[in-house]
Amino acid sequence: MKTDDFDYDLPEHLIAQTPLKARDTSKLLVLDKKTGKIEHHHFNDILSYLHKGDVLVLNDTKVMPARLYGIKEDTKAVIEILMLKEIDNNKWECLVKPAKRVKIGTIVNFSDKLQAKCIAIKEEGIRVFTFIYQGIFYEILDELGEMPLPPYIHEKLQDKDRYQTVYAKNIGSAAAPTAGLHFTEELLNKIEDKGIDIVYITLHVGLGTFRPVNVEDVTKHKMHSEFYQLDEKAASILNKAKKENRRIISVGTTSTRTLETIINLYGEFRACSGWTDIFIYPGYQFKAIDSLITNFHLPKSTLIMLVSALAGKDNIMRAYHEAIEHEYRFFSFGDSMFIK
Repeated sequence: MKTDDFDYDLPEHLIAQTPLKARDTSKLLVLDKKTGKIEHHHFNDILSYLHKGDVLVLNDTKVMPARLYGIKEDTKAVIEILMLKEIDNNKWECLVKPAKRVKIGTIVNFSDKLQAKCIAIKEEGIRVFTFIYQGIFYEILDELGEMPLPPYIHEKLQDKDRYQTVYAKNIGSAAAPTAGLHFTEELLNKIEDKGIDIVYITLHVGLGTFRPVNVEDVTKHKMHSEFYQLDEKAASILNKAKKENRRIISVGTTSTRTLETIINLYGEFRACSGWTDIFIYPGYQFKAIDSLITNFHLPKSTLIMLVSALAGKDNIMRAYHEAIEHEYRFFSFGDSMFIK
């Protein structure tokens, strides 16, 4: 299986640069994974595809303003840091530009309240820093950091909250779980009123989700690990649904990877936390989820491979080409797809 098998041509004007004014007015492409049938709707029509007894699984991670710009103490060079994950108290794995300028012992100053010292060097431009600060860390980060928008977004984000889901709760992500950006509180209330269970899990999005695949052979790609958590209440609801053959509908590839990781480990849903580097590509047999709400993903990415595993590569490529013909907006602030 070649990485190029998951490539497609996307006109640049279809890369969404800004969120829509109303979250739930994005387009919705509905793909039947068994028949390959495609329908076109808007996201607020999702309600008609969700049935009483379904379980909807949302990732409640909250994006940190994780992009920092600082000055290297000795040379005064500008250093960009993207905080990926906390590995210990005040110790973070970070993606650094330019990484070659940062060695062990390098100190980067961000303000008189915050500095970071490099304590380890990893591959692919990753460094481990100890952060030294005065005050409350996340308050300082909120003051100094920028929302870590992907590099294909060139417009400035006017409202930071638009790169957060309305149910974002547990801070720790370096990117938004973008499939959830389409939900409003009103729509979630309507979903619950219809008799659909909503459960929340946490996966802090890091490099594993958005790192490009740089190898020719898909199976040789190595995922970076990301932290996940599932509580007792959510596990109980999910196990009951599975036992009763009710649909489990995952919102986003991050929720999917969390649920599949847990069921592969334990054979059931269980209250737990840990690190996952699961890589899902065609040939994978899904054990946790039945359906998926997701966005349109980058060519040759692990995310397009995951949705191809669920719906079939030919179905996904046909759906993507039809979405392009219908001028759907792609990627983080783009439109949505329901694989049923």
